[in-house]
Amino acid sequence: MIHSLSGGVLSDGEFYTFAKVETEEGARWYLSPVPVKAGDRVLVPFAIVEEREGVVLRVENCTAHTAPCSIKHTLEILKVL
Repeated sequence: MIHSLSGGVLSDGEFYTFAKVETEEGARWYLSPVPVKAGDRVLVPFAIVEEREGVVLRVENCTAHTAPCSIKHTLEILKVL
């Protein structure tokens, strides 16, 4: 196993689907476990126990190195409405 100089494990090149979702509180990136496209209405987690409806603004398929935000700290879309 190859490790980076900072002590983390380098990614295996797996692709992830990120969706930028606009809610009442603003836009934020989410991981999408299901296929989505711009314009889709989705349900996303908000705070600890709340959920919000939002609209997908854009979708990007990227690796851990090219992701728009950290995969470890990104929440997942709950479902497509």
